[in-house]
Amino acid sequence: MSEQKHKKLGEFDLIRWIDQTAGKGAHLTLGIGDDCAVQPQVAGRDLLTSSDLLIEGIHFKREWTSFYNLGRKSAAVNISDIAAMGGTPQSLFLGLGRPSDIEDSDLKDFISGFIAEAELHGAVLAGGDSCGSPGPLMISVTVQGSVASGEAIYRNGASYGDAIYVSGTLGDSAMALKTLLKGEFPSEHFASRFHTPEPRVRLAETLARAGWATAMLDVSDGLLADLNHILEDSGVGADIELALVPLSEPFQAELKRDSSLMELALGGGEDYELIFTSPLKDLDRHQDFYPYITRIGVISQTPGLRVFDEVGNKFPYLLKGFDHFG
Repeated sequence: MSEQKHKKLGEFDLIRWIDQTAGKGAHLTLGIGDDCAVQPQVAGRDLLTSSDLLIEGIHFKREWTSFYNLGRKSAAVNISDIAAMGGTPQSLFLGLGRPSDIEDSDLKDFISGFIAEAELHGAVLAGGDSCGSPGPLMISVTVQGSVASGEAIYRNGASYGDAIYVSGTLGDSAMALKTLLKGEFPSEHFASRFHTPEPRVRLAETLARAGWATAMLDVSDGLLADLNHILEDSGVGADIELALVPLSEPFQAELKRDSSLMELALGGGEDYELIFTSPLKDLDRHQDFYPYITRIGVISQTPGLRVFDEVGNKFPYLLKGFDHFG
């Protein structure tokens, strides 16, 4: 007698499990369980909405990460978009195209990681959709958040003389990817920065409330590529000091062995740190921020983006960022 084939969770069984696991959001009239989530608009607040698509083989590989961490990262990179506007994340909506070889336990691990990351930032999984996929695992996420009316931080507000700041350190995620692409496993430090990035929500909220940032976005495509978005939208230029670009100790150790790795800090993506401009020149010494932000340059009237080395010479670089259609 042949062994009975294990029956996977049905769609509605999965929805019921997610509903029981995700919890409820106080900002929602209704979350999972109907055709739409219901969220009343609060006077004096603007609703922020962003969406993202992650496809296996393009954005991630299953052999590189656990399903739990993949779930965390899928939530984190979307929450980071809310942070980039100075907002507070509230609701996430998750769509999944599930290949037949993904077990129920893997799927639950993924969703558990997604929910855990959302909860870290005060958000809730409020709905979504799932279906079978004949090809790769496909993940679609929509995130909503809010910001006080008039306080959203756009990309187009940088002005001549503004200081340029970045949070955290840069290049660690790109270092992990470089290692993985060689068929090797990165160290725990680099792996954590790649698999479980930390959206800078609290920093962003503070900047928005205080009105200290004139332009901001998150570093997803690379420091220089993302800074260039601010420059183009604001109609300004920038001068960056290479020696001021913040690097972790493990990255600095690798850089001593291979100076070309500096390109990873300048052009590598998926750091999900914040880059922002401000008329205030000493925010990096502010009690609430030190040592989490670093001043790396200044907004210039001269168009273009220039990087200067330790002796004042222009540092050659390629202005590149990830382009899905490039």
